[in-house]
This record gives sequence, structure tokens and C-alpha cells, in this order.
Amino acid sequence: MNTADTKVKADDSKVTAALKTRLLRLTPLLLVLLALGVGILPRLKAHAALRTQTESFSIPVVSVVHPKAAPAVQRIELPADVQAYQEASIFARTNGYLAHWYKDIGAQVPAGEPLATIETPEVDAQLEQAKADEHTARVQYDIAKVTADRWVGLLKTNAVSREVADQDVAAMQARAAALAATQANVHRLSKLQSYEKVVAPFAGVVTARNVDVGALIDSGSAGGSKMELFHLAETDKLRVFADVPQVYAQDMQPGVPATLTLPQQPGRPLHGTVARTSGAINSASRTLRVEVDVDNQEGAVLPGAYALVNLDVTASHPLLSVPVNTLLFRPNGVQVAVVDGTGTVLLRTVTLGRDFGTTVEVTSGLDASERVIANPGDAIAPGDAVRVVGEPS
Repeated sequence: MNTADTKVKADDSKVTAALKTRLLRLTPLLLVLLALGVGILPRLKAHAALRTQTESFSIPVVSVVHPKAAPAVQRIELPADVQAYQEASIFARTNGYLAHWYKDIGAQVPAGEPLATIETPEVDAQLEQAKADEHTARVQYDIAKVTADRWVGLLKTNAVSREVADQDVAAMQARAAALAATQANVHRLSKLQSYEKVVAPFAGVVTARNVDVGALIDSGSAGGSKMELFHLAETDKLRVFADVPQVYAQDMQPGVPATLTLPQQPGRPLHGTVARTSGAINSASRTLRVEVDVDNQEGAVLPGAYALVNLDVTASHPLLSVPVNTLLFRPNGVQVAVVDGTGTVLLRTVTLGRDFGTTVEVTSGLDASERVIANPGDAIAPGDAVRVVGEPS
């Protein structure tokens, strides 16, 4: 090996030794930097994630709903007063004694059916006397008419004076008036005598009988207190009265379907329609009185019973409805919080209408296209920024 090669090898050894020495000096620094990198980078990432999470939590997350069309038909349940379609208290129109009664309580009677017979001996005697007076008046009228006709015939030949003829004609007219009076009296007493038979004015059921055979019957014509003999009610058809709240009064018209149910018979409803309304709001209760006619041919419902009537109310102008959990009750009225296109909260003051339980009707203050916040916080205010999640289509 020559001298040149030896020199080159010596230089390479020196360079290698220098590099090793420098690496040994830099190793602690590299280890420190590596340790710092391993410990700081995750912490920096955690701080960045925390900052992002904090920024996201600073904007409230809300869910929204869209207003829906309120139901056009709503069923309301109201307590009802059930009455017979027609009922009447049967009184006597003549004085006497009860000779016989034919129908007791619970009896079904057709129209014109006899209920009782009253003995009226005084009326019978008065009628006989009136007929005799009528006969006397008719005979006197016939005599006066023959006389008047004779004198009128003689007057044509100037055989008698006009004064005498006029007197006979006037006497005939007076007898005619007396005859008419006696005939009227006979007719009156005949009518009273016809009232001896007490009959049903319409078909129905006898709900009360207050007399027995031999009882004194006073019609009240002499100033005494008259007594109800029978009480009759027509039950094959019923009048059902209900008081409808003012909010539904505008949509309550004749023809609205109705269903009548009894608490003890919930599975046997009766169907009918609104026949008429009172046409005015009761100032004390703020309700509208309606009458529902219900067919009761089977007698399932008795007059006077407590019942419930369901009315299917059809709104003339269906409006919007929102869930009740969207409402905010503020000092200046009922409001809802809506979100605009930029995620900013706006408050809308609304007017409420019908209450459907879980939803409520909104009559004004809201559009169908708006996004309404569900379950808004009490501290929500106009201008707040929110983030919408789970927006319905």
C-alpha cells in the first residue's frame, strides 16, 4: 500500500469520527424535540377540537315544525238536555166528577184515544134548558116573520101604514137575534158537554195520572184552582238541547250531524241532525242554544235523561294549526318562535282559535311556509342565532 492510499484512509477515518461525534451531540436534542412533538401535538389537536366544540355549543340546536292545515271537521262533546218532542198537561174544560179513567202511567195512546170520562149533570141540565129556549125563540121568530111578511105585502097595496109595517119587521129581526143567541148558548153548552170525554191530543205515552174515580173536577172557570188530570209526552222522537261554546257558534247551522249517547249505554248511539238554533248568544254563558232532533222509535232514551251529544262541526274557513309545545306565553300575548333563512330567530304574535288537544288552531299571525321552533326555551329572544337539525320536509 502506497503513501497516498494511507493518507486517504486516515482522512476518511477522521471524517467518520467527526460525524459520529456530531451525531452524539445532536441525539439528546433530537430526543427532546421528539418528546415535545409527541406530547404537544395531541394537546394542540385536543385544544382545537375543544374550541370547535365550544363554538358549536354556543349556537343552540333546535328542531322545527311547519304549520299544518287545521282539521276541517272537529267533533265536540257536550252535555245535553233530553226532552220529549212534544208534551202537554191535560186539564178538564168542564166541571163535574170523574166517572172513569182508562189509561194509567206508561200507557202508549194514539191521538184521540179516550183517557177519562167526567160526569157533568149541571152542564147536561143547562144544555137541555138551552135547547128549550132555542125552541121557544124559533117559534117566536116564526110568528114574527109571518106577521112581518103579511104587513109588508099589505104595504104594497097601501092597505096599512108604513110605520106599522116597519115595526113588525123590526120585531121579526129582534126575534131572529134572540134565536141566534139561544143557538150560540146551545153550541157553547154542547162544547162543554163534549169535554166530558178527555182524549189524547196527540200520540204519546201517559207519564202522569193525578185523579181517581169520584174525584171532583174543577176546570177553574168558577175561580177555583184547576188540577192536571194527565201528562202526555211524545217519546218516539226527541228534542235534544245543547249549549255550544261561542267559538263554534258561527259554524253551527241546521243539518250538522249529531250523535246522542247515554253514559250507561255507550255502545248504542242515536243519530240525528241539528234542527234549529236559537240564533243568539246567551250573554250569561256565552253559548249558542241548539236543538237536535233524534229518532227514538225503540224508546232507548227516556225524556229527561242525562246524555252526551257529539256534534261534527265543519269549519267554513279551515286555518293553520301548530303543536301546543311551540307556544310562548309572553306579557304582550301568545307568540311562536320562527327561524328565517339565515338561522336567526324571529318572534310572531299569533291569535289562537280552536283547541284540538295536542295542537291548536292559529287564526292569524303565521304563514304555512314558516319554520316554527318546537319546545323553545323561555329565554329565547329575537335575533338569536340557532342551528336547525332534523328539519321536516
